Amino acid sequence: MTGPGGEVLFEFHRVGSYMKVTAIDAQTGVEVSVAGPASGSVELLKRTAMNKLRYVQTRDAPKPGAKPGR
Repeated sequence: MTGPGGEVLFEFHRVGSYMKVTAIDAQTGVEVSVAGPASGSVELLKRTAMNKLRYVQTRDAPKPGAKPGR
């Protein structure tokens, strides 16, 4: 899947009655995981993982005017 920042890879692992989804940004290697019911919507899990990935990337991005190491 291609997101706003580039290609995103998804891994799906069923763990009992839950589905674990890992989203990986192909360019940066940043990855996040989410879990939800295995009987639920795969598209909803993908969208949730994508939103979490974008949140983590935005949170960890350097702030303009910030000094290195802070």
